[in-house]
Amino acid sequence: MLGLSTSLSPAAASNGNRLTASQASSASGQKDSNNHAVVQRGVKNYLQNQLKNKQSVNQITIDVADIDQRIQIVNCPAGFNYHADENSFSQAYISVRVSCNDNEWYLFANARILRTQPVVVTASMISPGTVLDIDNLRVAQVETNRLRHTAYHTTDALIGARMKRRVRQGQPIQANMLCFICKGDRITISAQIGGMRVRTSGIAQQDGVLGENIKVINASSQKLVIAEVASTDEVVVRL
Repeated sequence: MLGLSTSLSPAAASNGNRLTASQASSASGQKDSNNHAVVQRGVKNYLQNQLKNKQSVNQITIDVADIDQRIQIVNCPAGFNYHADENSFSQAYISVRVSCNDNEWYLFANARILRTQPVVVTASMISPGTVLDIDNLRVAQVETNRLRHTAYHTTDALIGARMKRRVRQGQPIQANMLCFICKGDRITISAQIGGMRVRTSGIAQQDGVLGENIKVINASSQKLVIAEVASTDEVVVRL
């Protein structure tokens, strides 16, 4: 269970974390055990509204910590107010201040935010040098904080790439794990000159993924050029 921080007015704090009789009276007077559930739902709804336009990920799960039943939450006819620091909305744990305008009562409720997105992962253990195909790939929801490099969202984007190291089952596939063209591969170098497309053979001098610039040797002239990886067997020189 996540921890819960509470802050009450000085008068309430001196009374064992409970409101004084006069304060309770000003808040309609009586403790309502249902208010614990009301506040937790309110915190979740508040965070959903705040986060829906702030996140680019596809899925957000909000887990609000249970509020200790020993903490008195008084009735608030006008409705509870919820507020969190704007800078905390990108974090995994958010503390929300819950208050009532009818009195000086307030507490802090904590919530954990799980952010996930659809990412291609390995369907089984994959060895170095394996050429990826539809059988060893699948798409799963993955926590964004597990991703440190470029990830892929569709299996089609990875067909034909080669793994550079051993990867266990269920591991998100990221750009640093693979190469579409690997160092030493014989490839086609393509260039657009005027209205003509010129092609020649070459040898890759670096590993590269789609869209990445790598060094290649022109097999005919033995000149080193920089070209963009276009597929698993072709690079393009931008003139």
